[in-house]
Amino acid sequence: MKNSTTLYGAIEGGGTKFICAVGSGPNSIRAEARFATTTPEETIGHVIEFFHVQEEKLGELSAIGFACFGPLDPNPASSTYGHILPTPKPGWTNANVVGLLRKEFDIPIAFDTDVNGAALGEWRWGKAQGLQTFIYLTVGTGIGGGAYVQGNLLHGLIHPEMGHIPLKHDLEKDPFEGACPFHNDCFEGLASGVAIEKRWGMRGALLMPDHIAWDIEADYIAQALTSYTMTLSPQRIIIGGGVGSLPHLLPQVRKRTRELINGYIQSPIILENIESYLVNPGLGNRSGVLGAIALAEQSLQKKP
Repeated sequence: MKNSTTLYGAIEGGGTKFICAVGSGPNSIRAEARFATTTPEETIGHVIEFFHVQEEKLGELSAIGFACFGPLDPNPASSTYGHILPTPKPGWTNANVVGLLRKEFDIPIAFDTDVNGAALGEWRWGKAQGLQTFIYLTVGTGIGGGAYVQGNLLHGLIHPEMGHIPLKHDLEKDPFEGACPFHNDCFEGLASGVAIEKRWGMRGALLMPDHIAWDIEADYIAQALTSYTMTLSPQRIIIGGGVGSLPHLLPQVRKRTRELINGYIQSPIILENIESYLVNPGLGNRSGVLGAIALAEQSLQKKP
């Protein structure tokens, strides 16, 4: 029997894999699948086939939310809306991924960055519930940040690129030149999972908790968090990703962030309760795909 409740399609598009789901929230995922990220046509083709099969089984989708790796164009008024912008991912530059979906589905399709999507998921069901301004940061293979500011996901010239801000780089303590193909030693170039592996010769998950790598990593993350705190004044910063979620790292990041702020922000949450200011995601590694459902849900609410 087909479902009588509202069904949304969700796409979490990553550089290595796409996760697709059909449902309406964390407790109502009706189907899910994963596909390797190959070419745009092949990958989106798998997505389309998955949704068509699920519509036959479960009923028609009301909207699709697509939280995608970037950089991308999220502005519906732009001529390149729904496109991937120049990216190191081979074959994806200028790919019109929303256009491929629109050829098959005549329903609202909400499109945003993977981290903005994850932020919306955390606002809807996770650790940002009830907040008006917060940041979701992922520290994994790459680094990206989504911002929810005064009740809206933050866009602008394009969208936030929190992984590419410059940091203080002490070359005596850390002679690693950086791993970003655009900026070398920006935040992502120094602190991403790729940077950790290139610097130390092994993945971060294999490094012992007392390795010097984590002092260096905590300092870079704390520098970035201090900048975000000063500029956007978020009520909370949620830190996810494979590196960001390592249990031994967050306490070091909290300590170093408070040291760098150095009493300038006279808020009890910084001075006395930083454990509730810098947190891991409430949805774990599900923030992205659930955020895509939240994007789809929001697209219907915004329809005229």
